[in-house]
Amino acid sequence: MKAYTRYLTFNTKKRRELIRITDTVRESVKESGVKEGLCLVSAMHLTAAVIIQDDEEGLHEDIWEWLERLAPFKPDYKHHRTGEDNGDAHLKNLLVHLQVVLPITNGELDLGPWQEIFYAEFDGQRPKRVIIKIIGE
Repeated sequence: MKAYTRYLTFNTKKRRELIRITDTVRESVKESGVKEGLCLVSAMHLTAAVIIQDDEEGLHEDIWEWLERLAPFKPDYKHHRTGEDNGDAHLKNLLVHLQVVLPITNGELDLGPWQEIFYAEFDGQRPKRVIIKIIGE
């Protein structure tokens, strides 16, 4: 069994951003040498996420609007009593999840025809990490 680890660091210019990372994950699969296995891609912060979605701008706008309706940015979250102002970012993370696990088949990331991997930032403008962990044979 082979194992491979890679860390990515993001420091977004905006508080909220969606960054396509499919090519970087594909590159990591190639570097790993794994032919059959699994690839975990996980945000290492509770105010960010990794998602699989279509790379279509209208859909991205719909996703941001949906998340904002369900977990709006507002000043009165109880979490803010700690001095933070990112209660909504924690809730958005819960809605779309922290990580994804993807199949590797014949040495390739095995995605569907419109599936792309994105890093979703909900409380940016500071360094945050993503781990790519690949295991298999």
